[in-house]
Amino acid sequence: MNLRTRLAIAGGSVVVGALVLVSVVLYPAVEANLRGQIDSSLVVAVGQAPAVARAIKAKYGMSNLEPDFPAVPLGIGSTQLQIVPDPVKIGPSTQFVDLTARDVAVANGTATAYFRDAVYNGVGYRVYTAQFPGSPGVLVRTAIPESDPVPTLRELAWLLAGSTVAAGLLAALASRLAARRVLRPVGRLTETVELIRTTGDLAIPIPADSRDEIGWLGSAFAAMTAALDESVGAQRRLVADASHELRTPLTSLTVNLELLAENLADAQAPLLAAEALGQAGELKTLVNDLVDLARYGQPAFHTEDVRLDLVAERVAARAARRAPKIGFELTCAPTLVHGDPDALERAVANLVDNAVKWSPSGGRVRISVKAGTLDVADAGPGIPDSDLEFVFDRFYRSPAARAHPGSGLGLAIVRQVAEAHGGTTEAVPCQSGAILRLVLPVCVEHAEPW
Repeated sequence: MNLRTRLAIAGGSVVVGALVLVSVVLYPAVEANLRGQIDSSLVVAVGQAPAVARAIKAKYGMSNLEPDFPAVPLGIGSTQLQIVPDPVKIGPSTQFVDLTARDVAVANGTATAYFRDAVYNGVGYRVYTAQFPGSPGVLVRTAIPESDPVPTLRELAWLLAGSTVAAGLLAALASRLAARRVLRPVGRLTETVELIRTTGDLAIPIPADSRDEIGWLGSAFAAMTAALDESVGAQRRLVADASHELRTPLTSLTVNLELLAENLADAQAPLLAAEALGQAGELKTLVNDLVDLARYGQPAFHTEDVRLDLVAERVAARAARRAPKIGFELTCAPTLVHGDPDALERAVANLVDNAVKWSPSGGRVRISVKAGTLDVADAGPGIPDSDLEFVFDRFYRSPAARAHPGSGLGLAIVRQVAEAHGGTTEAVPCQSGAILRLVLPVCVEHAEPW
């Protein structure tokens, strides 16, 4: 069952439920109103009893309501009128409903007039018993068959039932037509998403021109496909760049190994083997960098508060052992950030390794940490202004850097780690050497120095 049908059923059900509730309230109200009208007409008929009595006396030549006054009910339309002269005798009556002690009390004026339901000759009556106007001791009763309002109530019941069914069907039809119009943008959105799924073209525009929930849904889909398109494009560029970077060392490694295989006794064999080992090391570094680049692009599995200044000190100590001819100068203030400790240490290590690579023998690498900002400065030839904005791009290597070993991914990993932690990276212009900056948000509750 599709959504339009469900909305049509829901709309029809709501209307039917509302009309059923109205019918449940209306029918008893009408029934009570008709019963009240019957009671009112019975009271009016009692008021007309003197005129009827005068007509009967004139017909039979009576001077007053004598004991042999005819007590047979007279039919006036659907109303029955019975006058019982004094004395009123308690007991069964063959002419109409039985007389009771209460009837005698009403005739004598010691009890008030009253209504009751009675059955005579198999017919139910609504009976009103009262004292004959102006004649104490004389009883007058008016009665109307209780079946009189039944046709009206039956017609009302059929009318309510028919109206409920008809209104429910009309509401269901109207709801379906309205749903078709309202859900038209959903249909267009579904068709567009299905087209994207079929063609794989994430650049297909998604309709999001309305300002309601459907428009918000379209905007969310558009943002999702845009992000997915950017991610897929980045993956394709990564694969293309990686294949390009891998092709050169693989080709060189293959050539060297082929030369070794042709003549193992050649005097150049040790040199070729050393070059092959070096190229294999470059491949290992490149593969490791690719793995790290992919790993740091995912959400961290473990995060904690990290002292960035202590991380910088540990990294500098390791680098000093590997590069004894390079001096290190640290200016670190206590700085607490929150993130993946392994990823942050790798980012700092990449910045320091890059500075060591470009610093000449006897040069100094300056590392400073303060308020979430880590700067690493080297004593190298510096970075041309035209290359500053590309330093942290994947596989980007300036013409001067192509003679040096490296994969071109180290600084890209730094930027990816920074973005994953809500930070930024920057190559700071300077007159000599290069300054690479990593900025991370500090923990607010520990922002003050220790």
